[in-house]
Amino acid sequence: MQSIRLADGTEVPSVGLGFWKVENEKAADLTVEAISRGYRHLDNACDYGNEAEVGEGIERAIQDGLCEREDLWVTSKLWNTYHSADHVRLAVERSLSDLRVDYLDLYLVHFPIPLQFVPFETRYPPGWFFDPEADEPRMELADVPVSETWRAMEQLVDEGLVKHIGVSNFSVVLMRDLMTYARIRPSMLQVELHPYLTQEKLVRFCQQQEIAVTGFSPLGAMSYFSIGMAEEGESVLDQPVVKAAAARHGKTPAQVVLRWGVQRGTAIIPKTSKPDRLSENIDLFDFELSSGEMNSIAALNQNRRFNDPGVFGEEAFNTFVPIYE
Repeated sequence: MQSIRLADGTEVPSVGLGFWKVENEKAADLTVEAISRGYRHLDNACDYGNEAEVGEGIERAIQDGLCEREDLWVTSKLWNTYHSADHVRLAVERSLSDLRVDYLDLYLVHFPIPLQFVPFETRYPPGWFFDPEADEPRMELADVPVSETWRAMEQLVDEGLVKHIGVSNFSVVLMRDLMTYARIRPSMLQVELHPYLTQEKLVRFCQQQEIAVTGFSPLGAMSYFSIGMAEEGESVLDQPVVKAAAARHGKTPAQVVLRWGVQRGTAIIPKTSKPDRLSENIDLFDFELSSGEMNSIAALNQNRRFNDPGVFGEEAFNTFVPIYE
């Protein structure tokens, strides 16, 4: 396993396991299986609804001697309803308890979309709706500036609850603004990245600023078929340049696309619930794409964003909440 380096010299495994859409009943066993197969980077979030099960798997793996806590890179994310300074610590403490760890290696602001607070006893995870039982359920936006949230995130570092903090789904403009007041600079930006959405300017900006980048949904449309946010014909794995590279290197098209992601200097967090795919998704370091192959795959860019709150917010949650132009 190779790593990417943060500004302070800390190394993060280049390939992690993303737990978005992993069924609760599979999450604990999948965590143990992934760790046994060499994964050390586990990407979680309150909103995924399975942190308690992942925590069970982490505890079992450590008890079974598969790893030590210090061997793991555990990420979680602050959900939209907890952006207020009064709620950030409550949120991270709940994730720490569910994940059965004393600290997080990385804690990210999940979306730049502050929503009205929903108490744990009302609903956890709270999801996007303020009141799902309302006649016309909607998101209820909250007037919480990123600066307030970020200062509360910095306090988590000061208190040793998290080692690094960062953001997810932020644009260059939001990153620039954040860095004008950040006492602790963001260590990581996590965004959607794949050959149909290369985000070259954003990635280059972060690399210049020594902010590491993790790409979610690194296989593109495959993450979205099951939830109706992508069409079958949109799979990048069917592209001739990807298939040709796979044939040349004796790899699968998925491995070529994932290799493209790590070779451009980003970390990636593909999701799978299948044990054989776990091994396939980290078997990326015994071959290298040529510059021509890298460029040909990058040329597939369509600026095609599958995970866009400006689209799914209105379609699924009756609220128009664009964060990208």
